[in-house]
Amino acid sequence: MLYRSRRLETLLGSPLDTVTYAELTALAGNAEAAEAEDLDYKRESPAATDEQKAELAKDVAAFANHVGGVLVIGMAEARGLPSKVTDTDISDAHLRHLHQVIARHTAPVVRFAMRPVPNPATPGRGILLVAVPRSPQAPHAVTAAAKTVREALLYPRRGATKTDWLTETDVATAYQRRFSAAADRAQRLTAVERESLASLPPSNRPHLLLSLVPETPGDMIINRAAFQRARAELLNTCLIGEDQYAFDGVRIGSRRYIAHGGEPHGYVYHQAELHRDGSGSCALRVTGHTSTADLQEFNWTEPDTVVWLLMSALHLLASHARDRTGATSTALVRTALVAAPHHHPHGPARPNLHPLLPFRIDTLKPTGQRTPLSTQTCGYADSEAVALLDDLADAGPGLVQAAAVLADELVQAFGIAEAAPVTRDGELRQQQWSPQLRPGLVRWAQAHGVTMLTP
Repeated sequence: MLYRSRRLETLLGSPLDTVTYAELTALAGNAEAAEAEDLDYKRESPAATDEQKAELAKDVAAFANHVGGVLVIGMAEARGLPSKVTDTDISDAHLRHLHQVIARHTAPVVRFAMRPVPNPATPGRGILLVAVPRSPQAPHAVTAAAKTVREALLYPRRGATKTDWLTETDVATAYQRRFSAAADRAQRLTAVERESLASLPPSNRPHLLLSLVPETPGDMIINRAAFQRARAELLNTCLIGEDQYAFDGVRIGSRRYIAHGGEPHGYVYHQAELHRDGSGSCALRVTGHTSTADLQEFNWTEPDTVVWLLMSALHLLASHARDRTGATSTALVRTALVAAPHHHPHGPARPNLHPLLPFRIDTLKPTGQRTPLSTQTCGYADSEAVALLDDLADAGPGLVQAAAVLADELVQAFGIAEAAPVTRDGELRQQQWSPQLRPGLVRWAQAHGVTMLTP
């Protein structure tokens, strides 16, 4: 789900994406389940008339303009308390209709997720959960108002147990926050990136660096119990398609966990900084080869290695943001491929290590010979994208799509048109993966619903 709330999960007894019909029906008569700024009940939502469509759009936009929340459709309320389960239409056709109504009557369009929870005894009926995260694009306007609304600016906001309308000052303030928040995210991303680079051990090897900042930050508790749980999870983390653990140590830093694996001055080394607000960075030393051509020595790696490390880092950071800190919505992602960390604009000083070689992306023939792909060497390549946290954390086609967008821009800095191992449709090209990575990626694709294209 796009929206996570510790309060509501505690109230329901389960996360929104797993809560059962029985758990929802138990809310009836529960005084602790009263309507609040993050919770609202509706007996039904046919959204048939203009007034009903406006009411649904208003309810959804009000959550997005405040702290986010959940609309429970199929539950009657009395004085704000859930009183009786009424069930509602949860057919595919009705859900499509509700999606269309919200999309048509909110501007900018509100991001939300619907989850029908069927009544086991009544096919096609049940309780519908509409989860709405706090929106970084707020304020959202309702573009079709109910006839009862007069002299309203049509910008709703959830307040306590009811919906209010924003004043002109409220709207102006919300717009200012939207634009400043976008700048703040970019600044936060740069700060996370700088801190990661400053903490890396000196190296003359190529690195892939990835940083992520969620649009709606989370809030991770750091205490002894939480650290022990996170440490166990991280020490059992593998890169995609691998069965070897990526990290062999985890420690607490300033408002973050720091995981590391491999030899700091060796050929393989991984380091991740996982911040309390859901931001994070991952630095992965790029394995590859050293060759000489035209009297010039250089390091090089294969495209599938770059894509594999990129997908692994995206999944690691997004999973931390969503599942460990409760961050939601989208994430701003920036990645860099460098010949060595000091080539990065925010990187450390040039190390006293030799050799400091140029870097290329080429392929390796089955015979062991290098086939040139790059038309030039490149010390620093970067790319940036916005992706859904759920797509990245779920490790399916959405993760592959995001990786393709980022990888294409990276390899283009080397004169290569696109990253051939992946497509922007979220597919993997089997023949573009090396014999070392292919078996693990095939198994991973099969397990996560990702199409593997074969010749």
